[in-house]
Amino acid sequence: MCRSIVRLRDGDEIVGDDEVRAAALQFVRKISGYRKLSAANEEAFNRAVDEIAHSSQHLIEAVVAGLPGHKHVGVA
Repeated sequence: MCRSIVRLRDGDEIVGDDEVRAAALQFVRKISGYRKLSAANEEAFNRAVDEIAHSSQHLIEAVVAGLPGHKHVGVA
């Protein structure tokens, strides 16, 4: 487990898109082994960050929405 990746969901606290994207970036860097990219790999790297951030946000919303008494922003 990567020690530098922080927990995004802690109780009822809702994290923002920036935090989710930052975690996705850390994850992709760890998996790929790259911190700095060549132009040839940049598109694939950025696409992976986008996909992981998107999936992570869906997971966080689904899990948080299931907590009793929790009201998600924008959800009545």
